Amino acid sequence: MGISSRNVVEGAARAPHRAMYKAMGLTDDDLSKPFVGVCHTGNEATPCNIHLAGLAQKAKDGVKDAGATPREFSTIAVSDGIAMGHEGMKSSLVSREVIADSIELMVRAHQYDALVGIAGCDKSLPGTMMAMARLNIPSVFVYGGTIMPGMLDGKELTIVDVYEAVGSYNAGQISLEELKNIENTACPNAGSCGGMFTANTMASISEAMGIALPGSASPPAEDSRREKIVYETGKACTQLLELNIKPRDILTFESFENAITMLNAIGGSTNGILHLLALANEVGIKLTYDDFERIRKKTPHLADMKPGGGYVMNSLDKIGGIPLIMKKLLDGNLIHANVLTVTGKTIKKNIEQIKIPNTDDQKIVRGVENPLHSFGTAVILKGTLAPEGAVIKTAGVEMTKFTGKAKIFDSEESAFDSVANGEIKEGDVLVIRYEGPKGGPGMREMLATTAALVGQGLGKKVAMITDGRFSGGTRGFMVGHVAPEAFVGGPIALVKDGDEISINIEDNSINLHVSEKELGQRSKKWRMPKPNYKSGALAKYALLVGSAANGAITDPSNFLK
Repeated sequence: MGISSRNVVEGAARAPHRAMYKAMGLTDDDLSKPFVGVCHTGNEATPCNIHLAGLAQKAKDGVKDAGATPREFSTIAVSDGIAMGHEGMKSSLVSREVIADSIELMVRAHQYDALVGIAGCDKSLPGTMMAMARLNIPSVFVYGGTIMPGMLDGKELTIVDVYEAVGSYNAGQISLEELKNIENTACPNAGSCGGMFTANTMASISEAMGIALPGSASPPAEDSRREKIVYETGKACTQLLELNIKPRDILTFESFENAITMLNAIGGSTNGILHLLALANEVGIKLTYDDFERIRKKTPHLADMKPGGGYVMNSLDKIGGIPLIMKKLLDGNLIHANVLTVTGKTIKKNIEQIKIPNTDDQKIVRGVENPLHSFGTAVILKGTLAPEGAVIKTAGVEMTKFTGKAKIFDSEESAFDSVANGEIKEGDVLVIRYEGPKGGPGMREMLATTAALVGQGLGKKVAMITDGRFSGGTRGFMVGHVAPEAFVGGPIALVKDGDEISINIEDNSINLHVSEKELGQRSKKWRMPKPNYKSGALAKYALLVGSAANGAITDPSNFLK
């Protein structure tokens, strides 16, 4: 077992280094032990992350009790909910890369031997896992936990209900006082957004992949079990150091297949596709859209979760959480049972050791033999509008086909204004472009716009297509991740108002009904627009980032060849 921290603290030449550690209260005994980095994304930007610094103390206790020396550090996290609907959302996906890069730099600089990663809001989960994969030192991921649902008039609320209420208010369907009541009650405490949105999706996936402790995804942020889970994570990470089990021993192709299975079984966020592609890239595994479709078509949709369904993560937790779903998938031979996990044991052994309550009388999770849908919900589309691919989440979507006339918007703001002003009509296909990884840059989520449409009662009467992204909270006939994106001259850049577009989930198609000759003429006239940012982090990201079909990863190899 290699202990990198010895490069920092052993020998006469390292006396200055030891002196600096002793300034922080460490003793020679502390310095003689392995160093475990305890990283968290705690901040006051979002309720998802407000409590993480406190949880980090529990992880440190676990590390100490297991015989190692913890070193706490933090990194950034963007609040997707607060960044939503304006220029700030361009920073969200970029933050995934910054989080991964900053964790990498901290661990490399200080030569930590192992890593506990605690994360809350959407991009902080994949960003932390990407750093673990890249560093390949013994690591355990742990989620900060979900928020409790708000309660109003006997109805459970999430942040998405507030976004949709804005649409209802703009349509004159609710009063300002009713909107205020929803605003005041939807988010009662700390924790990540309560439905099966991106944070809860990625937390669920972390269990399925074996990079987090079993049972760690579903307990709420302010539940006493959350502190115990984080403590046990600290202990488990130190034990992994002794076993010399590293992320790349766990993150195999089979574990990614398990992750895709979980994504579909829970009706999870389409962002999970983007993040799994990026994570696979970190460990050198070739994962493609074809893999997502192959697994989706043999995975039943089991969990009736918001936004497409009726329940929140807290409700799932009460009946057994992600281990319940894992057991159903395991019993149905739908996941690889013998993949290694951070417990040092296989998925199968982990599930066998968890006591799962009797769930015969619940309506949240169906059996494999009686699913909500026979096939998974994270659908890949391809066609003349998206030759490299696009994605749609079908959980809660009743239609399988839509054909309509394009209504073009070259930014999210212009689309939202049109929706708010009541200019969108039944049968429209809203096309929001120049919001892709390079074009935005940053591939903004469109929850403000999609929720406003749903709030106005148009969720089942219109479609939306974008080279940007959708929030895990989005529902309706909404297609994102269109690639190639508009900024690089993809077909979405060539669409005009009134063009006919068809989307067909049954045959995985998304087509622009314009002749090749006409598209060729339009392409000759098209010119790449000037970038929105010419300096700073967003400009650097736009320079390095690739297609959404490959996970929107930043790839310096393009400049090193």
